[in-house]
Amino acid sequence: MAGSSGTRALRARVRQHLEVIYGVPRARRLVTPVLEAMNYADKVSAPEPFTNYWDETDCWVITYAGSIEDPERPGLQTLLDFLDRHLAESINGVHVLPFFPYSSDDGFAVIDYKEVDRRAGTWKDVRAIAERYRLMVDLVINHGSSQSTWFNNFIERKDPGKDYFKEASPSDDLSLVVRPRSNPLRKRVETADGVRWVWCTFGHDQIDFDFSNPEVLLRFIEIIRFYIDHGIRVLRLDAVAFLWKEPGTTCVHDQRTHEVVKLLRTLVEFCEHDVLLITETNVPNRDNLTYFGNANEAHAIYNFSLPPLLVHTLLTGDCRHLKTWMMSMPPARHGTAYLNFIASHDGIGLRPADGLLSLNERTRLLDALTGFGGRLSMRTGPDGEAHPYEVNISLFDALAGTIDGSDSHQMNRFVCAHAIMLSLEGIPALYIHSLLGTRNDLEAVAETGQQRSINRRVWVFDEIEALLANENSEAAIVLARLTELLKLRRKQKAFHPNAVQFTLHLGLEIFGVWRQSIDRQQDVFSISNVSDEPQTVSLDNVNLVSTVAWRDLISGQAIRKGQRELRLEPYQSVWLSNA
Repeated sequence: MAGSSGTRALRARVRQHLEVIYGVPRARRLVTPVLEAMNYADKVSAPEPFTNYWDETDCWVITYAGSIEDPERPGLQTLLDFLDRHLAESINGVHVLPFFPYSSDDGFAVIDYKEVDRRAGTWKDVRAIAERYRLMVDLVINHGSSQSTWFNNFIERKDPGKDYFKEASPSDDLSLVVRPRSNPLRKRVETADGVRWVWCTFGHDQIDFDFSNPEVLLRFIEIIRFYIDHGIRVLRLDAVAFLWKEPGTTCVHDQRTHEVVKLLRTLVEFCEHDVLLITETNVPNRDNLTYFGNANEAHAIYNFSLPPLLVHTLLTGDCRHLKTWMMSMPPARHGTAYLNFIASHDGIGLRPADGLLSLNERTRLLDALTGFGGRLSMRTGPDGEAHPYEVNISLFDALAGTIDGSDSHQMNRFVCAHAIMLSLEGIPALYIHSLLGTRNDLEAVAETGQQRSINRRVWVFDEIEALLANENSEAAIVLARLTELLKLRRKQKAFHPNAVQFTLHLGLEIFGVWRQSIDRQQDVFSISNVSDEPQTVSLDNVNLVSTVAWRDLISGQAIRKGQRELRLEPYQSVWLSNA
């Protein structure tokens, strides 16, 4: 790189990050290798701080490459065809879950980070999606497959890989380690120079990397550059909270973990200003928020508390906890954003509800969700006991009824959940199975023995196309209603991810927020009846300006002059706009 002012600024910032991670003497030696791993062009320019590389038109769909399967072509080609047919006017981004060769966990035990699984396609297919949509991919940074070349080299005690994985002897004190799983943390491995014990946060096929070895960091920087060169513009840092491990500590949210994320943001911003980092940290809300840093860490964080709180609200008809949480959430500074979602390939996480729902409320919620066919995944707590970690269930079935049982409001309750989510501060992301109203796949659970398979159905392309061609099918109705909301949302400046948001107080059965565009020209009041009974809302309490014409964007109905009340049917939502 030439010695420009941008290069000098980059070197200085990289060195500061490395000093926190590895100490001053090692940092001096590592600056140049880090920059070489990123393979910058001759000219490097500093990013403009506090810049939003997103707006109200942004929305991602979350999917596997093989969520829709066509035996005649690879998964990525089938996916692109489906997106172009049904979602091109509704979304502009796609998060394709790991499409690399893998050994387990539906892709999250990566064998080779620079290859595309043959069932998914090739890098040409990846580029084809990236040319049409803003592409997000997973950087599975915490662990790799036990069948990878790196781990085989670890066993054979040769490079590259010999020192890439975290070890923990049986004498190490690991009693404080925070676990997302219940499997034993250590795995005994026979190597060329004797028995070694490796660290497995998530499972014995997923061996944790040792980032105290700078070579591991360099390899992942090279991978990031490789992804950027293939058109990828958003990197989801999977399970990043567990990155740095020290026996005798919790091994989660370590200061050096945060500094690694800050370093990666610096590196990608100086490479391509619009490349984003998103941290996937399924942890209590107060810990999740720390990954914003000072607008110098993650560009976006998953809003993990939203799914359990929103589902609880709609199953109880009581929004008090959702409101309390919303009021406690700091507005994201410019240059950062929340990523809002209700469903994903994983279950409904329970740890993000810690401190937000009481034990009794959580128990009633779990009883209702298991009654709708859900399964519980457990983790081992510091007390050595098993605790619920997440509920594995399709979102459509999670909203089949209330805590009193199933009812006839499933469809409207499901759409209401999305009308609320789409109106909140942040960038929305919808799981492909939510867009299709996919139900619990109990056959897949029986076949794989994995509870998360319940929400990872593989649709046959011709089968789902036939369902969507029938306007009376459940899948077609869901897709039509949700894409209608998405198209509306993309036109409203008040729904910019960083637009002003205030929580309204309209009673327990009515949830509402007021959004105001950054230029203050548009106001939208998003108001939803979260109960199974009709409700009346006083427009005086909403504070609509009487001299302005208001209408509901969803129904198109105008608020009449002098109208004082608004009647909402069970689970009806309105987006009242002045423009």
